[in-house]
Amino acid sequence: MKIYADRFPRFLLQVLTDLFVIAWVYFWIRGALWLQDQVQKLGVPGQKLEGAGSALAENLAEASSKVGRVPLVGDELTAPFEKAAGAARSVAEAGQSQQDVVGDLALALAVITAVLPILFVLLFWLPLRVRWVRRASAASRVRKSAAGRDLLALRALATQPLSKLAKLGPDVAESWRRSDDSTVEALAALELKSLGLRQR
Repeated sequence: MKIYADRFPRFLLQVLTDLFVIAWVYFWIRGALWLQDQVQKLGVPGQKLEGAGSALAENLAEASSKVGRVPLVGDELTAPFEKAAGAARSVAEAGQSQQDVVGDLALALAVITAVLPILFVLLFWLPLRVRWVRRASAASRVRKSAAGRDLLALRALATQPLSKLAKLGPDVAESWRRSDDSTVEALAALELKSLGLRQR
């Protein structure tokens, strides 16, 4: 498989583009993680609310237990403490719910922040990169044989701009049909050069 071109200008462009894509992906992932951390800080009041509610519920439950040991009236005195402990547990649950909502929001914002820009660059860069790798790999495999060079020459006739073909001579197609070696080599070299490959 051919990952990078043989010729310097195309090779440099591919390396710089790949490095840019890597940096782009890294930047947006780091940005998404930073955003998630910032949004998570909105959950701090919920943590404090949960902690205070839990602590109050424990204290009231302990007080209810102690009051319950008072002879004759202990059972009647525990009811208000138990109700207050229940209310404190509700406060703790509300704090936990707020943390859950903030956590879900932080995750959603982080995913959106990372996925959209990364998807945007990958949709443009990846298909072009894969297409080049496939074409260059195939050309690299066939360039060593005579039949492969003839195939590359035919592709050059079909796809290269007329201005480049005209530089090879006015009867380049006729020369190719006659299997003129110099014309076939020139056309194959033109196709390989357009892919950034050398004729080996």
